[in-house]
Amino acid sequence: MSKLNKSEKFLKLVGKHKETKKVNKFEGTLSDYLPLLEVNPGITKLAHKRLYDAITSHGITRMSTSDTRCNKLFNGEEVRTYDYFQGKFFGMERSLAKIMRFLRSASLRGEESRQVLLLLGPVGAGKSALLERIKTALEECDSMFHIKDCPIREEPLHLIPRSLRENFEEIYGLKVEGDLCPVCRHTLKEKYNNDYMSMDITQSSFSVRGRRGVGVVPPMDANSQDVTVLIGSEDISKLDLYSEDDPRVLSLNGAFNVGNRGIVEFVEVFKNEIEFLHTMITATQEKSVPSPGKGPMIYFDGVILAHCNEAEWNKFKSENTNEAILDRIVRVNVPYSLEYSEEQKIYEKLLGLSDFDGHVAPHTLEVASMFAVLSRLHPSNKVDSLTKMKIYNGKDVIEQGSVKKIDVNDLREESRDEGMTGISTRFIMKAIDAAMSDSDKNMVTPISIRDALIKQVKDQIVVEDDRNRYLAYLGKTLHEEYLSILEKEITKAFVSAYDEQAESLFNNYLDHAEAYVNLSTVKDSVTNEEINPDESFMASIEEQIGIVGTSRDNFRIDITSYMFSKLRRGEEVDWKSYAPLREAIETKLTASVRDISRIVTKSKSRDKKQQVKYNEMVKTLIDDYGYNEQSAEEVIKFAANNLWRDS
Repeated sequence: MSKLNKSEKFLKLVGKHKETKKVNKFEGTLSDYLPLLEVNPGITKLAHKRLYDAITSHGITRMSTSDTRCNKLFNGEEVRTYDYFQGKFFGMERSLAKIMRFLRSASLRGEESRQVLLLLGPVGAGKSALLERIKTALEECDSMFHIKDCPIREEPLHLIPRSLRENFEEIYGLKVEGDLCPVCRHTLKEKYNNDYMSMDITQSSFSVRGRRGVGVVPPMDANSQDVTVLIGSEDISKLDLYSEDDPRVLSLNGAFNVGNRGIVEFVEVFKNEIEFLHTMITATQEKSVPSPGKGPMIYFDGVILAHCNEAEWNKFKSENTNEAILDRIVRVNVPYSLEYSEEQKIYEKLLGLSDFDGHVAPHTLEVASMFAVLSRLHPSNKVDSLTKMKIYNGKDVIEQGSVKKIDVNDLREESRDEGMTGISTRFIMKAIDAAMSDSDKNMVTPISIRDALIKQVKDQIVVEDDRNRYLAYLGKTLHEEYLSILEKEITKAFVSAYDEQAESLFNNYLDHAEAYVNLSTVKDSVTNEEINPDESFMASIEEQIGIVGTSRDNFRIDITSYMFSKLRRGEEVDWKSYAPLREAIETKLTASVRDISRIVTKSKSRDKKQQVKYNEMVKTLIDDYGYNEQSAEEVIKFAANNLWRDS
């Protein structure tokens, strides 16, 4: 059998796609529709319920209370994550939880079902992308049943007369909400002679591009603002044939008309004039919108989603005359991420969507993410910005040999609107793009991204205080932090069997500390002789993190208690288990090879033995840490010039 060429392969896929799209579209009358309700009453869902079920049908994951991130950032409280958003949005658990809480309450026909959901956040925080994802969830829903040729695709049960609705609800257990639109009322009378059971029913899918169940309202200035964008208009060409109050002159193609049964999105909502927003409030509070001209009110069932930035929101809410609108809004903040590890995932995702096929050196996106988060933090009376950034990322902060006890929630309470200002994701991506474009080696490194960020800050940040603060982060704070990361990484690459050496130091220390605390002896590993705990050995490790004098006793007691409590619970322990001791061991190993590293990084004076060791180090950086040869050489040179440069 000959191999298929490209065209044949694609045509085969087209054939399969057509088959999957063949759906038995319902065509019938209200009499045919009613039996469907006995099998699947869910086809009558209102908009909020339909959307909530569409999202949750993909699964809900409860973050384990034993999860480190859950414990450190959410104080061990139950955190729900929604599988539909996984891999698309990062560091947005709180915002997504509030959105889903709104949809759930609204799906139960609570007060939220008559409220506008407003996403408030800075530019580039992901508001638009989040709404696009929500609209996609609606498009993936089962198609809706509706009255055939109805311009707003309304629920067939609206055909049931009000005098029979109580009986219908009693028999079917389903509530009927809403009335026929003017067009359908006219069609029922003129075409079907009021025989509502014979009126034709059909199915349609939801579609953003097809304007079926999704209406979008862009921002408009006062001069171009026209309510017809929301509610449709009168067809002037038909006014010669029919009177003004005849439904046949109506062209119901406004955002609320096409968004019925689904979603209406208001883009940058508060850029519209206040009069324009009254229709929005009527739609959500009264569940109806005006018809064009002199027609009656038209029932509306839909989720109204709006978004704007903080400046527009603050301006709007400062006007006393807007209180009625504000009372009908549920606000959900969508701030920038304050976890740099989650921020990094955003850049990884965006790079994955780009055509860049070059090399991204380790820590490049990490440094960019750290800068982004630092720019978003407010000053704290409790910690410096770098420490605050690490705490927000779930890191342990070591001070005087112990984990610094700072409650994340206390820091958040100190700055409740944190994350609503600062450097945007787009700003960082532009810097990454610039670093990639400027590279002649088809790669980007922490060094090149830092240079690109400095240039961009100087060129684009106009507020002097912000510019100076950002340059200080890049020139000092992050420069020193990256050097610290790099020093540990190169040391690990240089020291053969680094983890083994670290584990050996850990076990020896723990043996001696236990003996010291219990006033016992330690068995010498060589002679098997019982010896006293080696205090000088323990002190050589403790002093790496500032443990001196009388504080040594407490440190040894703490670590012994901690380790053996873990063992009693059946948990494994290793050299990384206790953060203060881990840092002490890393610092000691780093210090122990500093002199050697100085020699190794000097290319001109390297002898053969040193060259072999250097080559092994480079190979380790490539094989174990993700560098390529060019980026490894670049960061080693950078480290040599900044860490181990001869005085």
